[in-house]
Amino acid sequence: MTLLSLFKNTNNNNPHTLIWGGDDFLNDYLANSYIKEDQFKDLEHVSVDCENDGLDELIASLTESSLFSENKLILIKNPFFLTAKVPKKLKKQMDDLQKIFDNLNELEDVVVIVASYDKLDRRKKLTKTVLKQFNVVEPTIRSYEVGAVVKSLIKAEGYTITQSALQLLIERSDQVIDTILSNYQKLKMATSDNKITEKSVMQNVDLSLAQNIFAILEAALNKNYQEAIERLDNQLREGTNPIQLLAVFENQLELILVVKILAKRGRSEVQIVKELGVHPYRVKLALKNKLNVSKLEQLLQKAIQLEFNYKNGTYHEDNFLKLFVLSV
Repeated sequence: MTLLSLFKNTNNNNPHTLIWGGDDFLNDYLANSYIKEDQFKDLEHVSVDCENDGLDELIASLTESSLFSENKLILIKNPFFLTAKVPKKLKKQMDDLQKIFDNLNELEDVVVIVASYDKLDRRKKLTKTVLKQFNVVEPTIRSYEVGAVVKSLIKAEGYTITQSALQLLIERSDQVIDTILSNYQKLKMATSDNKITEKSVMQNVDLSLAQNIFAILEAALNKNYQEAIERLDNQLREGTNPIQLLAVFENQLELILVVKILAKRGRSEVQIVKELGVHPYRVKLALKNKLNVSKLEQLLQKAIQLEFNYKNGTYHEDNFLKLFVLSV
């Protein structure tokens, strides 16, 4: 099973593939998985970075025969020729590419394009041709889909993960797909039987900054101020900037506040997840939070004021953060 099949494909019978989306880490992960499939193992693999190697190098790779095998797989990165940012001096190269892609079905090589751009220039004839001639895959993942997609991806690669381990992996990765995939790579190297357990995640994936901040808030809410201050000191010793810490505090308080307000208005947990576009686990934790709306508003206002005072020079030390934690 190809990982690309987890996402919408325009024509998955076509080996020529365009992976297009704003997440370059995810795009590269999927492209690397795709080109390593058995169907391409006998092909010579050629990689061309258009920004570094230039369009002449790309055209040469697309038109010259392979010295090592009958056919090539050509991986094209940073295809700026699909965007609006193409200098007029490259008109000849653009015309040559147009001819090549117009006759893509005559090309014996396989072409894979990774376009890590939010937008392509759809007005351009060359872009229209590529979108028509290639299997177009747009790997977009909504925040509430992260768990299901990651689980499917892990299964597709021949690994298994328990539900508790998956949840912990997502939590410790802040629900960010790039971080999840990076941590998943560590877990793959750590397992000898292709099984990922909660214990393995705990041993190999550190708490994220947001998780540590959440732990500080939780400790303070439970009046365990010593633990809260110790955790805060650890973050500061690790070099985390006070402004960065405050930003995470504000983000978490704001989310809890919005979730509680929506819940008071009668929204269900599922409705809140879809409305805010965040991971379900974050909403579940917010709903369990003991602070009332009034207290949350006060804390959020206080955090914003502290950030303002730190930026304008009123505070020069980080003790104001400890005072903030003690006020929770």
